[in-house]
Amino acid sequence: MYKYIFFDLDGTVTASEEGILNSVAYALEKLGHPVEDKKTLLPFIGPPLADSFREFYGFDEKKCALGVKYYREYYPEKGIFENEVYDGIPELLKKLSETDSKVIMATSKPEVFAKRIAEHFDIEQYFDLIAGSTFDSSRIGKTDVLRYAVEEIGAAGKLDECLMIGDRKHDVIGAHEIGMKCAYVLFGYGSRDEAVEFGAEYIIDTVGSLGEFLMGA
Repeated sequence: MYKYIFFDLDGTVTASEEGILNSVAYALEKLGHPVEDKKTLLPFIGPPLADSFREFYGFDEKKCALGVKYYREYYPEKGIFENEVYDGIPELLKKLSETDSKVIMATSKPEVFAKRIAEHFDIEQYFDLIAGSTFDSSRIGKTDVLRYAVEEIGAAGKLDECLMIGDRKHDVIGAHEIGMKCAYVLFGYGSRDEAVEFGAEYIIDTVGSLGEFLMGA
C-alpha cells in the first residue's frame, strides 16, 4: 500500500519510558524541581525536549537550554539503554526490509542517539535511513525531520506513497504538514482521543495489527 514507511522511535519501535523519565527527572532535580512521581513526566515522551520544558514547566529559553543540557548528562550514559524494543517489531521490520518498501526511522530524538539505539538492539540493518534531530538546531521537530528524510530517501513528489507511523500528536502533525498520511499506534504513549483529535488516517491497536496492515494481510 505504501512504498515509503516512516517509523517514529520512542513509543513506536521501543518502549523507552524508563530511560527518558529518569533523564528528565535528573534534569529537573538539578534545576530545583524534584519529581515525586515520574509517571507525571510521560508527556515528555515524543516532543522535542525544550518544547516540553517550556510547555509543562513554563521555563524560559535559558532554563529550557539548561534542562536539555542536564538531560544529556544522564541520557547518553544510562538512559539511552533503559529501553526495550516492543515484541514483534524486529520481525516486522525484517519482513518490511525484504519487500520493495523503503523503511525509514524518523524521530525527534537526536540522530546520533537514534543510531546508537538501533545498533544496540540490532535493528539498524532493517532501516534504509535513520533520521533524527541535530544538536545544531537545523532539524528539531518532527516536521523538520520528515522533510529531511523525504528528501534523503528520494520520496519528494511521492508523498501519496509515504506513511508516518507514530504514537503522538506530533507524528500526525508532522506528517500532515508535509503532505503524508499517518498511522497512529495505541501501544505507545498516546491515546485514541488524541489520534482522533488530530486526524490520524489510521488508528492501530497492536504490533500484530500494524504488521497485518502494512503487509496487506
